[in-house]
Amino acid sequence: RARENRRANRGGTGLELLALLRTLHVLGVVLWIGGVALVTTVLLPAMRRLPDHENPFELFEKIESRFARQARVVTVITAVTGFCMVHEMGAWGRYLRPEFWWLHAMTFVWVLFTLVLFVLEPLVLHRKLRERARTDAAGALTLMQRAHWVLLTLTLLTVAGAVSGSHGWLWF
Repeated sequence: RARENRRANRGGTGLELLALLRTLHVLGVVLWIGGVALVTTVLLPAMRRLPDHENPFELFEKIESRFARQARVVTVITAVTGFCMVHEMGAWGRYLRPEFWWLHAMTFVWVLFTLVLFVLEPLVLHRKLRERARTDAAGALTLMQRAHWVLLTLTLLTVAGAVSGSHGWLWF
């Protein structure tokens, strides 16, 4: 009730803030998941079709490192705007309700990608994949493509659930 009174006293700026947060959140998701889709469905298949005398893994790393920087920035923007929206709406209790499974899924996907982008990739994955690529570049690319397909599928299901759930069409 106090939050509603504060919003009323601000002359509707709460709704304007929510609209801004939602806009930035969706733009972040589009850049982030769109990039994952591009890497998964276009870049990795193209790299796998390069002639053997070229080093597809090395080329992939150069291209992907630029996207990784973008992904790090937009995952932070997505987290900040997402948590600000939950706070502004006073919706923390939704985490306790199973019909808001899509909110849990969004948080899980964000945690997973944050772990990969900020911890696993720089500390473990790059080194391990580079080692594998020295002896089996095609195998390293295949492994990355499979991992990207899992991540893309998970994120697309989450986006579908979040859009439909936030508009009142809950899937259970």
